[in-house]
Amino acid sequence: MWILDAIEGVLAKQNPNPSAARFLAVQTNMKSKCLFTVFLAGWCSITAPAQARPDDAVARTVDQEYPSLFELYKHIHAHPELSLHEKATAARIAEELKKAGFEVTTGVGGNGVVGVLHNGPGPTVLLRTELDALPVKEETGLPYASTATTKNGAGVEVPLMHACGHDVHMTVFVGTARLLQHIQSQWRGTLVMMGQPAEEDGDGATDMLKDGLYQRFPRPDYCLAVHCRPDQPAGTVGWTEGPAHANVDSVDITIRGVGGHGAWPHDTKDPIVLAAETVMALQTIVSRELKPGTPAVVSVGSIHGGTAHNVIPDEVKLQLTLRSYSDEVRLQTIAAIRRITHGLGLAAGLPENRLPVVQVLEDEFSPVMVNDPALTRRVTQMFRAVFGESNVLHRDPVMGAEDFGQLGRTQEKVPICMFWLGTVSVESVTESQRSGKPLPSLHSSLFAPLPEPSIKTGIRAMTAAFLEITGKK
Repeated sequence: MWILDAIEGVLAKQNPNPSAARFLAVQTNMKSKCLFTVFLAGWCSITAPAQARPDDAVARTVDQEYPSLFELYKHIHAHPELSLHEKATAARIAEELKKAGFEVTTGVGGNGVVGVLHNGPGPTVLLRTELDALPVKEETGLPYASTATTKNGAGVEVPLMHACGHDVHMTVFVGTARLLQHIQSQWRGTLVMMGQPAEEDGDGATDMLKDGLYQRFPRPDYCLAVHCRPDQPAGTVGWTEGPAHANVDSVDITIRGVGGHGAWPHDTKDPIVLAAETVMALQTIVSRELKPGTPAVVSVGSIHGGTAHNVIPDEVKLQLTLRSYSDEVRLQTIAAIRRITHGLGLAAGLPENRLPVVQVLEDEFSPVMVNDPALTRRVTQMFRAVFGESNVLHRDPVMGAEDFGQLGRTQEKVPICMFWLGTVSVESVTESQRSGKPLPSLHSSLFAPLPEPSIKTGIRAMTAAFLEITGKK
């Protein structure tokens, strides 16, 4: 009250109207109180002891480990190996797990590595990383850029690059293994570390399962994985509930005809014309046979036929990729391809023995990856506590393949969750959004993640997810 009286006294000298002076004094007093409240709150926030964030100790340990992890990252990045050839990479990952105190088995499903750490009764959680790289020539200009080459399955010399972020994944994997071994007092259960070969071929997870991943080693109650995202700021994590990566099928179609001279097309059954009609007709599957809004892709990636300008060939070969998010849509799409190609062959007047042949390459099939909703919500809630709401981003499903989904499709129906890891600067993302120019994508020769924030965030996120499941309550 004394503040109000003092203010009124000063204002009365400046304003002869007592009511006006009193009104101004009240307003001024209210502002003073607000300023004083703000000052007091600010002072308290400075002097009061700070509340420790849930992963402060984890973050400090990650900072301490980072220099050696960065050296590991540079080594892995500079020494990529092709799918099914990951011997040196597997050996290095096995060595790192042994140093961290894990029981390690190599040669699982080819070049697969499995490390096991028992820590009393509790859930069994599997953490997975990929080991392989891509036949891509690196053009990032980084001082530790890959210059490696190798011969592929066809005996052709090809360049090699970790263009899909598997080098980041492996470094996060090793860092998380070290950290969880270091803080065993904070959790109970069994940790299974899975180093998987041949992810880019889509066979690695299946090969390890066939070789007894769930029988020879502790069967997981949950499986977790991380994947780099090239259009998301480093320091953030992303989540997708339910279908996150697509069913992927490779389909070969042989359009057969009756060849002949280009000057006498009436004496032939032209497979090139029929192939063109087929390519166009296949585009109606998604637009006219699936319910509007159903995600699916039917793309013709290759078409080959003919040898000369004036020769109508006997056949044309097409190669297709199909994408979908459910088994029902997948089977409907394949059935439609068979029906359309058969019908067009009949319409062209082909004899029975020259009708088109459709071959679905079942050994190249990669099934939809479905993030378990309940597990995803638990993990995402922990991410928000660790990183803050604004750094935990919802991401739409993508049409890319990911064989991590195989781990959740066995008869055990193990819940799985893969989360996204931001890898580029905020400035790069902002500029891309402003200009409309896309950032280098995964599998690009220019993809260059920011190592430090990406690796540190990945380890903290994976550790947080693991502790959410196994941590002492």
